Amino acid sequence: MTTAQTQELDVQPSPLALLLLGREADPRSERGVECPGDLPSPSDPDLVARARAAKEKLGDKVFVLGHHYQRDEVIQFADVTGDSFKLARDAAARPEAEYIVFCGVHFMAESADILTGDEQKVVLPDLAAGCSMADMATAEQVAECWDVLTEAGVAEQVVPVSYMNSSADIKAFTGKHGGTICTSSNAERALEWAFEQGEKVLFLPDQHLGRNTAVRDMGMSLDDCVLYNPHKPNGGLTAEQLRDAKMILWRGHCSVHGRFSLDSVNDVRARIPGVNVLVHPECKHEVVEAADYVGSTEYIIKALEAAPAGSKWAIGTELNLVRRLANRFAPEGKEIVFLDKTVCFCSTMNRIDLPHLVWTLESLAEGKLVNQISVDRETEAFAKLALERMLALP
Repeated sequence: MTTAQTQELDVQPSPLALLLLGREADPRSERGVECPGDLPSPSDPDLVARARAAKEKLGDKVFVLGHHYQRDEVIQFADVTGDSFKLARDAAARPEAEYIVFCGVHFMAESADILTGDEQKVVLPDLAAGCSMADMATAEQVAECWDVLTEAGVAEQVVPVSYMNSSADIKAFTGKHGGTICTSSNAERALEWAFEQGEKVLFLPDQHLGRNTAVRDMGMSLDDCVLYNPHKPNGGLTAEQLRDAKMILWRGHCSVHGRFSLDSVNDVRARIPGVNVLVHPECKHEVVEAADYVGSTEYIIKALEAAPAGSKWAIGTELNLVRRLANRFAPEGKEIVFLDKTVCFCSTMNRIDLPHLVWTLESLAEGKLVNQISVDRETEAFAKLALERMLALP
């Protein structure tokens, strides 16, 4: 249908359609907006030298953080590498750095802004580097969910637990309603704390981490869990289902980890006899149940460091990290492969490339602040409260 035909029928594109077409932006979403300024060409042979020169000119004024899922061309300029929360804490430990350049995604930069000093500026090299999982829970949707829980008469029994991979708005909602944040490393401790405070947990936004932690680690049953779908009336659940549930899981997932399947596990075992299957807890429940080992990004790295020479591993996590680990441990005779046959990078994380990093560093070196990520004071206060509850966990 042409634009003229659409106008004749007086059909108005929905906000979602406009967003997907790139003609509108959602300021409360993890999706970024257009990146101002002219980026250097990706074919520029001097990009590495330019990045190095700009970083050297900035000296101690800049601190570059590199998430494990970043591409190698970016990681080489990181002062520290790690997962999202580790990097945010590393930034907070460097108060002398005027600029924190976060090579990760939007929610990570928000967390760094929440934890760093007011005088520090957090910068994201490409504002379009968002997170599909974090996008799956907006502040409006979660507020509506709370209304549903209230109408069902269970809200007073519910403690929200939000995964680190969530927007500042969701972290603030969690803090305001007496909940805590968790990482993939401490999700079990966070849930234990939450069940000491109330009878039920609303787990945001990753259903798989919530389900795997509750069932695999804490001994609950799948029947103890219900799935709240924000795109259905009342989340697609009855009041009775909400009253009976212990874990109310948000219908969200990681687009990378969610692609691994039971077929992937069976296939790699058939192809590589004796292989150890190691997956992230953001994977589907059936994948986690079929794996030999399950753990966070840091757990995966440490497990491979401790693995004996000659051992074989299939890793279910983001490809940049798997490839980097395969290259790192190849001299030790460790065979490391990606769990799925299909190549899968984190597409939004990969938006942070060398041209964007060069543009960012050169702009800062010229005294021009670009792509600052700033969380408003009220949101920051409640989000920080939720993060502090996590930090206080035993």
